[in-house]
Amino acid sequence: MKSVFKHALPIQEGDRLRGKVAVVTGIGSGIGRACALMFAAQGARVIGCDIDAVAAEQTVSEARERGFALDSLHPCDLTDPAGAARLVEYAVARHGGFDILVNAAAFGAFAWLQDMDYESQWRRTLTGELDIVFLLCKAAWPVLIGRGGGSVINFASANAAVALEGSPAVAHCAGKGGVLAMTRQLAMEGGPHGIRVNSISPALVETAATRAHMQAQPEFLERALGKMMVKRVGQPEDVAWCALFLASDEASWVSAADFPIDGGATAW
Repeated sequence: MKSVFKHALPIQEGDRLRGKVAVVTGIGSGIGRACALMFAAQGARVIGCDIDAVAAEQTVSEARERGFALDSLHPCDLTDPAGAARLVEYAVARHGGFDILVNAAAFGAFAWLQDMDYESQWRRTLTGELDIVFLLCKAAWPVLIGRGGGSVINFASANAAVALEGSPAVAHCAGKGGVLAMTRQLAMEGGPHGIRVNSISPALVETAATRAHMQAQPEFLERALGKMMVKRVGQPEDVAWCALFLASDEASWVSAADFPIDGGATAW
């Protein structure tokens, strides 16, 4: 079992984002945390946020111990338009604007269709996975236009492309499928303003939440690995390295693209 949890290439210091300001959501854990630390390690001044103030503060403390430039607004509820506006205002007040927006924060409920409650699970998931991206992009758009462009990175999922047998993910699939389609539309709307918009679609990534699920249901892990060509569970850093490329000037001709960071899970 240990062999399927190999470490990804660790966060490394560099200057690929030197001089840039990045807003990264969901920095308290998982992919958001890895992106915030990766971007800061690569020279960006990072503004983060999380609804979990304790988790966000732990990430900020780690960054500062390593000499990275990371500030955070927490708690911050991005499912509220006022929360999204407050984050943008905070970033502008701190740095005069930003060049990169990483929409990593999300919430999803998992249940079979016949068991799923409309308000607390279906609607809440669409709010936590789809509305949350729309609201922050809408709030950030004038800043990016005024900046002369920038890079927006959204997170879809392998579940937007394939259904995993035994996984009760109908709301999650709908939410992430919506993110995938919205990303293409935003890329079209942002093109004339120099705004690039791309998405990353991870498969199973080890986080605090998924770790508990894998331990409780080892058959779920077995099915997920069965879809992968690279037989290991993804790590947040695997995804953060891709996000780093999309945020950098190296990706200046990349927009409306989706990157399946999934060990080959969606290739067949």
